[in-house]
Amino acid sequence: MVPGFRVEATVGEHGNGRRWEQPAGRVPREVPMSVDDDDRTSSVAGPVMMMHQDQEATASGIYGVIVSAAVLSASNAEKAYQVDIAVLATLVIYWGAERYARIVAERIHVGHHPSWSSLRYQLTHGWEMVTASALPLITLNVMSLLGAEVSTAVLGALICSTLLLCVAGWSIGRGGRLSARERAASTLVAGMFGLFFVLLKTFLH
Repeated sequence: MVPGFRVEATVGEHGNGRRWEQPAGRVPREVPMSVDDDDRTSSVAGPVMMMHQDQEATASGIYGVIVSAAVLSASNAEKAYQVDIAVLATLVIYWGAERYARIVAERIHVGHHPSWSSLRYQLTHGWEMVTASALPLITLNVMSLLGAEVSTAVLGALICSTLLLCVAGWSIGRGGRLSARERAASTLVAGMFGLFFVLLKTFLH
């Protein structure tokens, strides 16, 4: 510690740790810490579009893939574009419901109306839930354009969703955090969500 200075830890609005160096009798000067205590940046980021730079975005992407797979498995549409509309409309509704729930929860627990910055944050985040469905829907439309029946194209999209979930499960152990056996188990658990919808589509339709 530098003579004549003292170090104080404070907690900001969002729980971010800061280091203050304060000379005796002077106004404290804020010096950001080298590593933020509340840093939620995910180390799972990778080339797959559902892997994003922070935990919330990645979770939204995984959730979006699962929800879109549920819509695909339940769809009885006769045209590929009708399936597209059903999937995208459902995901946008889910996104809106989640954002609304967060805003209401903030109002309940904080005790005042959300600020404009808070509203702006909620309305510009979480879209990974919608965009994560891009690759399965591309698979659906490409197979349909190549002459496959809609039911077959939907099955292809479900298989694509299952593979994305498996990649997410495998990526959990990247960097040596899990053994090969643990990563395989994680991949299996994640893939079971997609596999369930594949079997549901196969046996119920």
